[in-house]
Amino acid sequence: HPKLAPVKIGVFPLVSNKADLVKKARDIYDELKKEWACTFDLSGSIGRRYARADETGVYASVTVDFESLEDESATIRSRDTTEQVRVKIKELKEILKKFLDGEKLGRLGEKVE
Repeated sequence: HPKLAPVKIGVFPLVSNKADLVKKARDIYDELKKEWACTFDLSGSIGRRYARADETGVYASVTVDFESLEDESATIRSRDTTEQVRVKIKELKEILKKFLDGEKLGRLGEKVE
């Protein structure tokens, strides 16, 4: 259950060598950590970051990619199902709150294939 997760949210830029992605991800992290226990990770590939987050019990991962810079959206990934949805960054806190309260991720955003 999300309430048992030691770290609720991980925030990751898709790649760590693009300053604009890192900055956008850091801004999101700084905002989310005001409400939840969060982590920010830059090391390794995005797959390795997801795996590390899963191993440590991070319940939801937020990924900032190149589209995020254009359309102000990000991807939320569920630890338990690996399901991913795309949401507007301005709605991120509201949607994460619902997800952490037990709502299904697929109902909260645009499904990512």
